[in-house]
Amino acid sequence: MPLMPKRVKFRKQQRGKLRGVASRGNHVSFGDFGLQVTEGGWLTARQIEAGRIAARQYVSREGKLFVRVFPDKPISKKPLETRMGKGKAEPEYWAACVKPGTILYELSGVPKDLARSAFTRVAHKMPFRCRFVERRPAV
Repeated sequence: MPLMPKRVKFRKQQRGKLRGVASRGNHVSFGDFGLQVTEGGWLTARQIEAGRIAARQYVSREGKLFVRVFPDKPISKKPLETRMGKGKAEPEYWAACVKPGTILYELSGVPKDLARSAFTRVAHKMPFRCRFVERRPAV
């Protein structure tokens, strides 16, 4: 079951602009290792779920996986061969707005080499370029 909000105040949203880099959600907070995007865009609920399943299957009940993004933006699409006009289309899927530097997933309780190879598999499912990051030591 893909992720989506239980209820929203407005059914449809405008597309908006994705400018700048992530100022929040850009550090490994919950786990020991993370997968960070280096490009921005929309990440669909199906892509988030595909990445979650790929990581979960690879580490096979070891450690804990944290998903740090949630798809809360409805993306609408007109049906094929539909004439212009007649208002905005119905929401087709849900997406998360991702800026460069956002942490998508975090893993804890697994060795570094296992986490790196798990996140390599997840990165292949993502539409953006991603990199493996570690938790910074507390200052």
